[in-house]
Amino acid sequence: MVEWRRHLHRHPELSFKEVQTSSWIAERLEAWGLEVTRGVAGTGVIARLKGGRPGRTIALRADIDALPIQDEKTCEYASTVPGVMHACGHDGHTAQLLAVARYYTLHREETAGTRVFLFQPAEEVLPGGAVSMIAAGALEGVDAVYGVHLWSPFPYGIAASRPGPLMASPDEFEIEVAGRGGHAGLPHQAADALVAGAHLVTALQTIVARNVDPLDSAVVTVGQFSAGTARNVIAERCKLGGTVRTFTPEARKLVRERMEQVVRHVGAMHGTEVSFKFYEGYPPVVNDAAEAERFLRVAQSLLGAEDAYLCQPMMAGEDFSYYLRERPGCFFFVGAGREDGASAPHHHPRFDIDERAMLTAAKLLVAVADDSAEDELPAKG
Repeated sequence: MVEWRRHLHRHPELSFKEVQTSSWIAERLEAWGLEVTRGVAGTGVIARLKGGRPGRTIALRADIDALPIQDEKTCEYASTVPGVMHACGHDGHTAQLLAVARYYTLHREETAGTRVFLFQPAEEVLPGGAVSMIAAGALEGVDAVYGVHLWSPFPYGIAASRPGPLMASPDEFEIEVAGRGGHAGLPHQAADALVAGAHLVTALQTIVARNVDPLDSAVVTVGQFSAGTARNVIAERCKLGGTVRTFTPEARKLVRERMEQVVRHVGAMHGTEVSFKFYEGYPPVVNDAAEAERFLRVAQSLLGAEDAYLCQPMMAGEDFSYYLRERPGCFFFVGAGREDGASAPHHHPRFDIDERAMLTAAKLLVAVADDSAEDELPAKG
């Protein structure tokens, strides 16, 4: 797994451009004798293995795409592609699912049911690769689906998940302010788009603080702000971009409506014209209650009760949510960070993982899949 993961880390590819990555994956799966379908959703790969014993069909998923980030690590396996790196652990996800597939090819006869291995492109960009994978038949005949995320905020050695909402909807927005440029010394003759944009940044923060129920959860973050051409020129245009995170349709609708109102009124107050675009992202990741209980039981048997537990929901997003809308299943986290909490965060230029976490994740995927595959089967012996 370490060798595979480091190869992928050196040769990352962006979403929907994972041509070499998917070919590299498929070659290994085919060499191990699995039934492989290439080119799913463009660059996805699906492999199937029928076990020697009766049982249910279980799907396991890994995402394979990288991010447009310059790798700043100095290790020997740093990215060789300028401006592209695996900054979220998808290289580890791919390597550990390959290991799981290899394990099953070596234990085919004692395996109950069928395993479906989903190597999915484009988790990092809207609308995501999961929708296309499902449309291409990735879940046909599947009884349950599971996925795992190596998570650097959690230390190595632990695993966590929860029933119900686990991860939020990652919506995005764009705002463009059109003012009237002018001389910096004559502001009364202009309509300052930069000042209007600055007021928007502040006003948007009141939506969660003063509109959303404090017992609900929501985040509005402005991540981009661009305005101005010179120090002595009043900006004629200003662009803002950001993200909205919610767990419920009600909160999602409320935040969007209030954003539209705030943008319109702040723009008018400054004598500017404002356009607002809202892009709905993935739905929230909502785990099936029974499958989350299965994960916890299996994980505690492998890791111990103190290292496998229920975590709090988090505002990151994941298109694994689409699989869970179609089939019962569970998405869970495996700790891949330093014990002192000093690991670089996900999507950071110096992001890395504790590679031992891949073995933990692989063992959990096998154990959960095996437990699920034997549901409703006659007792052994």
